[in-house]
Amino acid sequence: MARFTTTIRSPWSAEQAFDYMADFRNFEDWDPGVSASSLVAGDEPGPGAAYSVKVPGTTLRYETREFDRPRRTVVEAISPRLRSYDIVEVHPRDDGCDVAYDATLELNGFLKKIADPIMGIMFRRIGSKAAAGMAEKLEGQRIA
Repeated sequence: MARFTTTIRSPWSAEQAFDYMADFRNFEDWDPGVSASSLVAGDEPGPGAAYSVKVPGTTLRYETREFDRPRRTVVEAISPRLRSYDIVEVHPRDDGCDVAYDATLELNGFLKKIADPIMGIMFRRIGSKAAAGMAEKLEGQRIA
């Protein structure tokens, strides 16, 4: 299992940052590893929303598992090869907010035994690039 966490301090309000991050159509704007993302179920971000997310080698369907505006949203993608579980939490501050992102990537089947150790290293690199993109789009800075 690979995991990446980061926190971005942003001058945006908690509502504004949550609305941006909870809309996974924006995934491709801040994560350079995502080439396309679209809403494929539901009318807007929230309960019942699902997204088609194109990453190198595959397209994943992320489904919204939790949605508590403007505090927390969770999306999950499950495929024959992997499970991705992403949590976004927004914490208001007097001068903006902190956006915490926690992503877990778990390989399935025989891939788990073979590639899991390497996946952790690669996922941290991918996550660092995504964190930089988040900081840029949220007009903030990475604090963790």
